[in-house]
Amino acid sequence: MDFQRCSGVLLHISSLPSYGGIGDLGPAAHESIEFLAAGKQHVWQVLPLCPTGYGNSPYAGSSAFAGNPYLISLEYLVDWGWLGGDRIAGLAGRGGNVNFEEVESRKLPLLDEAAGNFLDRGAHDPELAEQWKRFEEFCSAESAWLMDYALYAELRRRFNTGAWAEWPEAIRRREPKALAQVAAESGRMLAQEQVLQFAFAVQWTNLRAAAARHKIRILGDVAIFVSFDSADVWTHPDIFELDADLRPVHIAGVPPDYFSPTGQRWGNPLYRWDVLRARGFDWWIDRIRRSRDLYDMIRLDHFRGFEAYWSIPAAEETAINGTWVKAPGLELFGALEAALGPLPLVAEDLGLITPEVDALRKELAMPGMRVLQFGFGDKGAHMHLPHQFAPRTAAYTGTHDNDTTLGWWATLGKTERVAVETLVGPVNDHPTWPLIRAAAGSVAEIAIVPVQDLLELGSEARMNTPAVPSGNWSWRVAEGSWTAPLAARVAAIVEVTDRDNDPLGSNESESGETKV
Repeated sequence: MDFQRCSGVLLHISSLPSYGGIGDLGPAAHESIEFLAAGKQHVWQVLPLCPTGYGNSPYAGSSAFAGNPYLISLEYLVDWGWLGGDRIAGLAGRGGNVNFEEVESRKLPLLDEAAGNFLDRGAHDPELAEQWKRFEEFCSAESAWLMDYALYAELRRRFNTGAWAEWPEAIRRREPKALAQVAAESGRMLAQEQVLQFAFAVQWTNLRAAAARHKIRILGDVAIFVSFDSADVWTHPDIFELDADLRPVHIAGVPPDYFSPTGQRWGNPLYRWDVLRARGFDWWIDRIRRSRDLYDMIRLDHFRGFEAYWSIPAAEETAINGTWVKAPGLELFGALEAALGPLPLVAEDLGLITPEVDALRKELAMPGMRVLQFGFGDKGAHMHLPHQFAPRTAAYTGTHDNDTTLGWWATLGKTERVAVETLVGPVNDHPTWPLIRAAAGSVAEIAIVPVQDLLELGSEARMNTPAVPSGNWSWRVAEGSWTAPLAARVAAIVEVTDRDNDPLGSNESESGETKV
């Protein structure tokens, strides 16, 4: 799909300066929409919205379909009458990085309390009657995944094992009698999980509607693989490469390269593409349908895995002894388009990209990604320089896995710094805005800037360092960062580079807000 020339920002919801210690879908998110509109930005890219798993990573989610309850705004739950205002007094404020342990110990109990209050009152309280009706409609509409996720979340809490593979045999194999017993014993907890998913859905829908009124599109993120410890693998073991004991046979990763002599062993179970093909790729159709319901545009992480993926025997401790296995990319995307129509997809085609991967992306007419930070090393990386871009491109100064531009600059040697200044002119140790202008001024259809770069922050604001297991995903925007002068500075670049356009080309202001 072709996109209109536009620009936007990369900012995950958890990074917002919301009340309660973690960014959420409340007032700070809506204030961000106003800032983006003032800056004439038309894309807001977020990371996966799923419940996070290992290391609090949104790319190690416990469900490909559910929303992260931590992102629910307690302030809005108070406004809805689910919780008294006094109950959220004294929580962590709007400043500082996320302390995930504190969020789990303080915010999660309040979310459960609010969900319980709604269950107790919703069916008979006139003030909650409309919400209760919408909750019942939501449960019906999302029945394909909602109860299985609720079961998984409750069982994970009950057994506290860290992985469903360690649960009692009858439960991990989903024997109907065992699941019926869990439902009978934990009916209220299962209902609370469903209520929290409903609350997430309402708040997210309202935020998207606010964005749409300003012709701001949400660019979401879909990771190609799912975590072994997830509701998806527990519910659908037949579509993954598992043995008779429901343990992975082969797992995902990438082969050794210049940066990692042993490669990367990610540990995600691989798909049984033969089974999925025989079923018409039904699970993938459901997954992308759900993503299309959540987002206006979808970034496909590790796109190269749709052409061929690195298959590592699960017993191996490194990725060295893996092999490339072909994937049914063109066939899969044909099935997706036949079922769902044209899809607004962006391919994350970074890393080891072969001519076959590039041919698949071009056949599917997807924009690929280019990252300016990658362009100043060896000649093989010059494809990431703006004058080398093709129009069907999403250009970035950096991604969530990169250091900030200022932090990156601090690590460069003389040769790389000279190369940067050859492209953009003298920067006087302030390279960020010149590189933002370079991305925006390129022929790329989409230009995306991490908010950390708009704010000219250093390495202290880095979101993630790959292969480092802790200390990631916690950065937050400082309260008061959305200033009028900053918005005007962003808007000025948009005007000069002709990017004040809705990427989907709509002339209408959409609104799907759910009033509660």
